[in-house]
Amino acid sequence: MARLRIGIIGCGGIANGKHLPALKAIDRADIVAFCDLIEERAQKAAKEYGTPDAKVYTDYRELLKDGTIDVVYVLTPNRSHADLSIDALNAGKHVMCEKPMAKTAADARRMVEAAKKSGKKLTIGYQHRHKAEARYVKALIERGDLGEIYVAKAYAIRRRGTPNWGVFLNEYEQGGGPLIDIGTHSLDVTLYLMNNYKPRMVVGTKYKMVEHPEEGNPWGGWKEGENTMEDAAFGFIVMENGATITLDATWALNTDHPIQEGSCRLCGSKAGAWIGRNEVIVNKVEFGRQVETRPNLSAGGVAFYDGVQETPPITEQMRWLDAIENDTDPVVLPEQACVVSEILEAIYTSAKTGKPVYFNGEE
Repeated sequence: MARLRIGIIGCGGIANGKHLPALKAIDRADIVAFCDLIEERAQKAAKEYGTPDAKVYTDYRELLKDGTIDVVYVLTPNRSHADLSIDALNAGKHVMCEKPMAKTAADARRMVEAAKKSGKKLTIGYQHRHKAEARYVKALIERGDLGEIYVAKAYAIRRRGTPNWGVFLNEYEQGGGPLIDIGTHSLDVTLYLMNNYKPRMVVGTKYKMVEHPEEGNPWGGWKEGENTMEDAAFGFIVMENGATITLDATWALNTDHPIQEGSCRLCGSKAGAWIGRNEVIVNKVEFGRQVETRPNLSAGGVAFYDGVQETPPITEQMRWLDAIENDTDPVVLPEQACVVSEILEAIYTSAKTGKPVYFNGEE
C-alpha cells in the first residue's frame, strides 16, 4: 500500500507539540503540505517534518486543491474547526481535527453531516482514549467486570495552570476556558468508557472568583483585562438511562488536590475503577473482602509503542492511520465527539441562565 500523504492546516503549538512529532516517530505517512497564516511558521514545520518537496501555503484552500493529499489535519483555534474540516471533507480528504470538535454544538453537528455526505473519515484529537490506562479499563468494561456503570466523576483540576499563549484567553476564538479546553478531554474519556452518549439533562455552574490567578501560575501572567475566561466550571449530567456524571474543570482553583485532565472515576454494579496519571485502581469485593488492584502499565509487549505517558502520543496516530488504511471506523467517532460538544455547551448555557438544560425537547 502506498504511503498516505498528509496536509497540515495550522502549524502552531498543538501541531509541533503533539501531532508532528508523533507522525515523524511512527514514519508511516508523508507530510507533504503545511499551511499557516504565518508563513514562517509553516516553513519551519515543513523543514523539520515535511518531505523534501513539501509545499507551504498561507491559504488552506490552495492546499485542499492538491488532489494527491489523502488526509488533512485541522490544528487551528476552535472557531475555525468546523469550516476547515467541512471544506477538507468536501475536497475528498479524511480529516483529523483537534479537540474540541467545534466552538459550538451546531458547528459540531454540521461536521457530522459533512462526514456522512462525503464518505470520508472524520475523527477528533481526544488522545486520552488512547492511553494505556484507558485501554486497560475499556477492556475490563467490555468483559463485564464493572457491570453497569451508573455513577461517574470526570476531573480536569488545576490548582494554577492558566495557559497564557496563543488564543487560549480569546473567547471569540476558543468559545470558553477550562471547560472547553481540558474538561472536554475528561468528559470524552468518561463517556467513551461508559459507552453512553444519550444525555437527558444538564445543570452547570461556572466561576471567575480566584483572586490573582496569575500568581503561582507556571506560565506567568497576562495583560490587564486580557483573561475574561472562567476560572472553573462544573457540570452535573443525567443520562437517559439514569446514570449520572459530574464534571469538574478548572484552570485555577484554591484546592490541595489537583487532578490531571483525562482522569475519571467509574462506579459500576459489580466493581469500580479510577483512572489517573499513570495509574489505574480497580476496586471490587472478592471472597467477602474489599480488594484494590493496581495493574502495572509501565511497559507493554512492544517497546516504544505501548505503555504509559507516550511522548509524543503515537498510539493515537497509529490507530487513526490504521482506520484509514484498513477502512475501519476511527476510535473517536464524530457522532461521539459531537455529544461531548453538546454537553459542554449545555453546561455553559445552564451556568448563564441558572436553569437546567434538557435534551430531546424535554422540559
